Amino acid sequence: MTQGNRIVVILGSIREGRINDRIAAWTVGQLKAHGFAPEIVDPADPELLPVQTGDKQAVQRLKQRMGDADGFVIVTPEYNHAAPGPLKTLIDAVNAEWRARPVGLVSYGGISGGLRATESLRIVLAELHSVTLRDTVSFASPWRRFDEAGRITDPEAAEAAEAAMAVFAHRLRWWADALADARAARAYDPEDS
Repeated sequence: MTQGNRIVVILGSIREGRINDRIAAWTVGQLKAHGFAPEIVDPADPELLPVQTGDKQAVQRLKQRMGDADGFVIVTPEYNHAAPGPLKTLIDAVNAEWRARPVGLVSYGGISGGLRATESLRIVLAELHSVTLRDTVSFASPWRRFDEAGRITDPEAAEAAEAAMAVFAHRLRWWADALADARAARAYDPEDS
């Protein structure tokens, strides 16, 4: 088992007053507890916000931050049965950085816990030659579950979420290591048939 896989955690919302920060904080804490080295990419970051309009310098900054990642975790809300538009724009802004890397999905929303957003992302990420984890971590009605610091307030809910994250982290590590070994053995070329 490799310790310290570099995992880029991508926030899915740029809305003011978003709860995305709380869930991302919890996710980062959990990833650290499982031995990962997470780094956040926030599309609302002033250096990255211009990605939304195709700014070449902002896209280059995004590529640099994502380029040597062992894998990704996307923390996304669900808006109208899908992932938010700004997240899709960020995903589409880069290409090679996604290839042959695992992507874990943490979602939240109303009663569905954002699961429709994760399913909408699986199609996109497959097209970019990423491997999405089968297991997700999802939160229904997170505004009632998380405090301002990103802690889950109900002990039973916290225990269940941590158990789900343990499985998620195990799968993420396996795929990150397996795909890193594969990329080291042979460069991944999506045109190679």
